[in-house]
Amino acid sequence: MKIAILGCGWLGFPLAKALIKHGYQVHGSTTSPGKTEELASAGIRPFLVRLGEGGIEGNMKSFLKNMETVIVNIPPKLRGTTPESFVKKTEHLIPVLENSGIRHVLFISSTAIYPDDNSTITEETLPRPETESGKQLLASETLLQSCPAFRTTILRFGGLIGPDRHPVHHLAGKKGLKNPDAPVNLIHLDDCIRIIPEIIRQQKWGKVYNAVFPSHPKRKVYYTEKAGELGLVPPQFVALSGSKGKIISPEKLRKELGYTFKGFI
Repeated sequence: MKIAILGCGWLGFPLAKALIKHGYQVHGSTTSPGKTEELASAGIRPFLVRLGEGGIEGNMKSFLKNMETVIVNIPPKLRGTTPESFVKKTEHLIPVLENSGIRHVLFISSTAIYPDDNSTITEETLPRPETESGKQLLASETLLQSCPAFRTTILRFGGLIGPDRHPVHHLAGKKGLKNPDAPVNLIHLDDCIRIIPEIIRQQKWGKVYNAVFPSHPKRKVYYTEKAGELGLVPPQFVALSGSKGKIISPEKLRKELGYTFKGFI
């Protein structure tokens, strides 16, 4: 099987290498000319592609040629000095996918589409995003799912962590942090790159899955302990009358894929 990964960054690059080990032929896109050689040396056929709100730059026709499945793995990029509309990017992408003959789309989304209402969240929970990023991700999910030319599966990841990425580095030493008792909803890179090949292998198309490690310690406890493990200054939380958060349940994914989480948070 041939798979195209739109966005070979922090998640996409190790995912591409994992898929190659599973026997897939992989096309990978990057926006950085300096990264094409690195992709090629890993056995990935590299393409310079940039999906912007004004259109698509790069040879998308060759990128998608003879591909059966495309994994859309690009961040919303709504912050910084040059924010762009993620919905407009998706609107540019869809007709290209329709004309390419792609049969399956795996869209990497986020649990940010759910509200912090102190409930336990499943895939049946009504999405009510509270951030602009969450709103645009949800709108993009809807656009892709409503396209009859291909079948789209939505994979909503919790906070991504890995060997060189963890929110405790951003929180270390900070004071006055809120929501000390809110549960954490994280997922390790190792699980991400195991779950995606399972979705493809088992042909789970037209689905929606939440992907979060099934342990949800309180923020204050977890980040204080994690800072100590890494030799960082622990963050300081303020005790308020209550904490605002949610628990994301991955039970549907565990049952339908028969998946056991491996990467401890």
